[in-house]
Amino acid sequence: MGNKLKIDFRQELFWDVDPKKIDPDKNARYVIERILDFGHDNEARWMWHYYDHSLIASIINESRVLRNETRPLWSALLQIT
Repeated sequence: MGNKLKIDFRQELFWDVDPKKIDPDKNARYVIERILDFGHDNEARWMWHYYDHSLIASIINESRVLRNETRPLWSALLQIT
């Protein structure tokens, strides 16, 4: 993955698991989907610097769990067609 910046995940963002046990590399899709849907600005910035942009774009295009409001917003922000 990209720059190995550390972040403490919020329990509110990962309400269904212990956020301290999330591996951002092994659980990249899960982490990115949650941040795209429910992340704060600092989490979105961390994601942008941590993960390869092509991975983020592919998740935006292929995810089955992103909310209906999320995909068009991020697609426009990342200029994905």
